[in-house]
Amino acid sequence: MKIYIAGKVRNAQERADLEEIDSLCKSLGFKTFLPHRDVGLAKGIEDVKRIFGGDITEGFKNVDIVVAVLDGLHVGAGTAWEIGYAYAKGIPAIGIKTDEKVEEALEYLSAILIGSMEIVSSMKELKDKLSRFNQAS
Repeated sequence: MKIYIAGKVRNAQERADLEEIDSLCKSLGFKTFLPHRDVGLAKGIEDVKRIFGGDITEGFKNVDIVVAVLDGLHVGAGTAWEIGYAYAKGIPAIGIKTDEKVEEALEYLSAILIGSMEIVSSMKELKDKLSRFNQAS
């Protein structure tokens, strides 16, 4: 089973958060796709085609579930797009928002994002959800 890990990648802390989720997923026996690790970062406009092809065209191949980091004032544009793409393809997603309660983040997350997936509030909850997902398949 393969998990696509979505989230902002602009700074070292954001990437470290994604890598922590990657470690959790691997410890549960999942294969992972981590965009900044597997494709790299966009440094300029000339990287757009490579990033899109790597992250979306290749990265979403054989994906069974998406885990998306929703922390921060706003979800990253790429993350929101990846969640929508997964939804359109019938791929379930789990959001993780650890910095505030979902009920308090409606203005920042939007009803559309909240309505499109389950959202957990801790790594422990994420581990529990992924363990159940792994057992169900």
